[in-house]
Amino acid sequence: MKAAVREAARTIQRMGTSIELKVAHTKPESVLDELENQLKGYDHRFSANDPRSELNQLNQLAGQKGLVLDPELYQLIEIGKHHSCAPHSQLNIAIGPLVQAWRIGFEDARIVSKTQVKELLALTDPQQIQLAAGKVFLKKAGMRIDLGALAKGYIADKLRTHCQARGAAYGLINLGGNIVCFGAAPNHSDGHWRIGIRDPKGGRADTLGILPIKDQTVVTSGIYERVLTTAEGTYHHLIDPQSGFPIECGYLSITIVAATSLLGEIWTSRLFGKPIPVVLQEIQQQPEIEGIIVTKENEVIASKGIQARLLR
Repeated sequence: MKAAVREAARTIQRMGTSIELKVAHTKPESVLDELENQLKGYDHRFSANDPRSELNQLNQLAGQKGLVLDPELYQLIEIGKHHSCAPHSQLNIAIGPLVQAWRIGFEDARIVSKTQVKELLALTDPQQIQLAAGKVFLKKAGMRIDLGALAKGYIADKLRTHCQARGAAYGLINLGGNIVCFGAAPNHSDGHWRIGIRDPKGGRADTLGILPIKDQTVVTSGIYERVLTTAEGTYHHLIDPQSGFPIECGYLSITIVAATSLLGEIWTSRLFGKPIPVVLQEIQQQPEIEGIIVTKENEVIASKGIQARLLR
């Protein structure tokens, strides 16, 4: 007798965020165990904050020698460098020295002086990341790669691929705002999952709209959660690669809808900080993505290709 497909879900804390996993399979708990083990491995490989991670082993060798990396880590650095070096990109995987100086989102967060920011900016040129045959060399001492803008998307895609290879009927993976759905949603006759567009000024369950999706990913970057509040003001964790200070812009979040979570991460990072008209124009020029902006006034602005799908 063929085993019945069952749904199981699990919430875990890893990579500095809450991760929600849901999968339908004949042995869903086994699949969830496999996903959790994969998450542990990826966290150890990609973490910029774990001194024992493979990425930090590379960072510690900056200016000294290169390091042959695991193929997946090498691949993500290669992708990250490509998009960091694109003209006018707001993504920069070499921004690690500034991220570690500000430490926003951690207990030891602090305001960085203009003098120190200027010194650290000199260590954030992505062109100084040398790639060759699986080996990465950071040419200047003090350089640090930070894959925080890309890793969750890359990992979410890998988890989806594993679920599908194991024959899962459907599933949802939420890596702290990186949402991947595959298969038909079980509670809707049209098979589309309903994904909420979060209200940045409300609680975690408060939304400004609902987006039906199927076999797509939704990635949101925002400046409303990880903040440092002092007498001088409030500072968020997204650092402008040009100024070295938290990004100043007229919106609170950008959401990108794409076929893969990594693609969503790439474009939220490349675009965040640009003026709203420029963001919408660049989304329009990329046929593989759509986007939603939430302004500081909580106005929801959707790209043309997604306006009709967004339920208010």
